[in-house]
Amino acid sequence: MTARSVCLFVLGFTLVTGSRLLASDNVLTPEQKKEGWILLFDGTLKGWTTNTKKESKTPVEENAINPHKSGGYMMIHENDWKDFILALDFKISPKCNSGIFIRTFPLEPRPGKDVGFNGIEIAIDDTTSAGTHDTGAIYDLVPPKKNAMKPVGEWNHMEITAKGAHLSVNLNGEEVTAADLDQWTKKNTRPDGSHHKFDIAFKDHPRHGYIGLQDHGSPCWFKNIRLKVLE
Repeated sequence: MTARSVCLFVLGFTLVTGSRLLASDNVLTPEQKKEGWILLFDGTLKGWTTNTKKESKTPVEENAINPHKSGGYMMIHENDWKDFILALDFKISPKCNSGIFIRTFPLEPRPGKDVGFNGIEIAIDDTTSAGTHDTGAIYDLVPPKKNAMKPVGEWNHMEITAKGAHLSVNLNGEEVTAADLDQWTKKNTRPDGSHHKFDIAFKDHPRHGYIGLQDHGSPCWFKNIRLKVLE
């Protein structure tokens, strides 16, 4: 094989494998189907709307949902879920401020409160610290053990487990956050006695609800969104 033939072969192989990698976004593998995963995002906005009950003004970008400027505080999936593992990939923009809401009820805002008070948020932010407002935190409630997020522009993998009172967050292969909501018996108060902003005793928070992808002023892309129901 000549040098030119080798180059053409490598180029053709790269194009074919590259297209396969691209096509692999937002589909379930046979193994994932067998394990009981459900695809929530198929590359279109089918099954998703804004909390204003209107279609998103932002199209799918890079095979991903970008809630920024969608026309609502968050993009929400149509189903109400109870116990589950939610897995997805996300990528942030510079100075990003976003989040993933679980057990939220964005169509039923509490009087005098924005919809952010209706659920539990897993924070996603362009920061390198590990406080209650940093990536992987259960927002304003539980800080991550570390900030395991990759740099701006790189894709991250996150898995959120919600089973009864127990919540956990796995970021890029590391469990960074966990909480037992049965220990949260007072509003505005963490189990250690410190203050948080939510006037809710989280032991009484509904153990079901919707999934939302937040627009808080910056682009953030979400793809390969899948869910496994836990019995």
